[in-house]
Amino acid sequence: MTQEENLKQALVGKFGYLDGKINITRERRIFLEVEYQNFANVFEYIVNQLNFHHLCTITGLDEAEKLSFIYHLSLESGVLLNLKTGVPKQAPVIKSVIKYFPGAEIYERELVDLFGAKVEGLPEGNRYPLTDDWPKNEYPLRKDWKAKGK
Repeated sequence: MTQEENLKQALVGKFGYLDGKINITRERRIFLEVEYQNFANVFEYIVNQLNFHHLCTITGLDEAEKLSFIYHLSLESGVLLNLKTGVPKQAPVIKSVIKYFPGAEIYERELVDLFGAKVEGLPEGNRYPLTDDWPKNEYPLRKDWKAKGK
């Protein structure tokens, strides 16, 4: 059995509701989608038990009625696990993962600035990547955003 299959089996064994939600698209690539209410437990298990100790980045997506976030995690062996979750666009609240990955702060600031996500546990700090004088409630990576004057 491949390393990817072993990881899939471990995840489904621990969280039966993930059966059918894990795809191995090719060698060293695993995609997993989880409901946000289960995200924290799955994320913690992936990091602490399956030893995904590197957060490559976090990708934000505007999917009409919801905002989705993909956490790209990797093993030293090169296996990349893409963990996707989503929250309603009207109330895009997620919890910070900086207790696991302090470097996630910069990615989470991008989610705040560009998508309007509310990241609970993200410490106060400078905006990123938008300037401090960027208008409030203007999120340029949302599909419904229009630049002023256009």
